[in-house]
Amino acid sequence: MDKKNILFINFGGLGDEILFLPSIISVKKTFPNAKITLALEPRSKGIASLTDNIDDFLFADIKGKNKYFELLKLLIKIWTKNFDLVVSSGSNKFISIFLFLTFIKTKIGYNSGKLSELLLTSAVQLNKNQYAVNMYHDLVENITDIKTNLPQFNIEKKLAEKNTVLIHPGVSKLSVSKGMVKTVPAKIWAEVIILLDQKGKRVFLAGGPDDVEVIETIKKTVPEDKYTFVKTKNLQELAQLISSSEVFICSDSAPLHIAVGMGTKTYAIFGSTDDKKLIPQNGLVIPIKAKNCTCPLQPCLWEKRQTTCQTLDCLKISAAEIANCIQ
Repeated sequence: MDKKNILFINFGGLGDEILFLPSIISVKKTFPNAKITLALEPRSKGIASLTDNIDDFLFADIKGKNKYFELLKLLIKIWTKNFDLVVSSGSNKFISIFLFLTFIKTKIGYNSGKLSELLLTSAVQLNKNQYAVNMYHDLVENITDIKTNLPQFNIEKKLAEKNTVLIHPGVSKLSVSKGMVKTVPAKIWAEVIILLDQKGKRVFLAGGPDDVEVIETIKKTVPEDKYTFVKTKNLQELAQLISSSEVFICSDSAPLHIAVGMGTKTYAIFGSTDDKKLIPQNGLVIPIKAKNCTCPLQPCLWEKRQTTCQTLDCLKISAAEIANCIQ
């Protein structure tokens, strides 16, 4: 049966929305005439510029002070939309209650216990030990036979320029404010640029509003003739810039997932997070990790820790180790 009005709910950062996107694409291909709505956090609204598979958006600022009021407002909006089907990520036990209160006929979410089995039409077993795209896609396997393995964007790819390396050194401000350190210091990135220049590479540097501090540090440290700073106006421009580069180097952040979708060879810094869950295991993305880290908890975010530790042994990666990855 062709579902005419489908709601997806996925709260998280932009990277989470990109990883969730293949599930939406598979359902849209199965039900091409359906109207697709995505409920998400305002901070992730940039996903709208990367795809045309989503027709409408509902926002709820659940990271703000008025979380439950925001969810109530979202619920009221949902009641007015007459959805046929809702698919929601999130393993919190509250999710199944929220989905039940939407009064949508078909409700799909992760199995969080007996209550979810009672309240949901389909309670899907959550398997976190896999690439996140596959984890999310498990939610829709009973409503589509199509499998979208990687993020796909409605953005024209540029021809990759030989001998070019694009660096995006930053991570989201929210990660930093919450004490989740996921990349090497700015001084290391500055040294990487110098080393790549010495290897004869054409180095480009990019960053958004969240990356002002690290970009300014690099600008103060590295001579202007060693790199070219490219200011992108939006995510579409960033995606095209990534596609025009022979190699992309970044942190564990949203641009990493954009690079996967654009098919660019990527090297990504991984410390406290699990590369096996965040990148496809197909050789497209190569993780750069500390060689001598003996921390028994690595990777620790988010299942073992909600913030990173003080020593950050997992991020003791030298500039030479990063630059030497690029041939």
